[in-house]
Amino acid sequence: MHLRAALCLVAFAFLSAPPAAAAQAVGIGPRLSLVRPDADAGLPDGTPSDRYTGGALRLRISPRTAIELAADWKSTTSEDATVRLRTYPVQGSLLLYPVNASLAPYIVGGVGWYSQTMEALIEGEPAAAMTERRFGYHGGFGADIKMGKRATLFADYRYRFIRFGDDAPDDGENGAGAFGIPGLGSLFDTFRMSHEGAMWTGGVVINF
Repeated sequence: MHLRAALCLVAFAFLSAPPAAAAQAVGIGPRLSLVRPDADAGLPDGTPSDRYTGGALRLRISPRTAIELAADWKSTTSEDATVRLRTYPVQGSLLLYPVNASLAPYIVGGVGWYSQTMEALIEGEPAAAMTERRFGYHGGFGADIKMGKRATLFADYRYRFIRFGDDAPDDGENGAGAFGIPGLGSLFDTFRMSHEGAMWTGGVVINF
């Protein structure tokens, strides 16, 4: 199921590219992500966002379409140095640009694989480990700012673990709750959407 979703994303991206998209561009560079904690996760008010560092690889397959592969990393150790938590999110995304300009807004959507490993430490060395893995969809919006021919700054806002319709939980079951898509009226129950928090991402890629 998860592999099929990823393959569909890649196939759609290539099919949406015009046949003359020979002038492909590859960009690679660092990025910073800030993940907002779920409001209903039992954390105290004012809990800061989780900060991740990582990198992004972008393949521009047409003037208005790009594929992005991004990987982030975070490691934290408890105050008593007995537990270490390592988190490795990986996202594959399709970016759609309504306009091709120096300031180019885009819509982003895709799939993500999220791995979290908890290690028990004895004198700073791992003694036991347990890994949890999750799969989910994400979507949002952002913009690119071209800095000459070689560099592009980007920033976007993404909803994480998106679900639609019958897969959406009742209000209050996740950080943001379920909400309907405006203008659909009686189709609310079919097209409602829920998510589990959101994230800001920003960075720069060097284009080749």
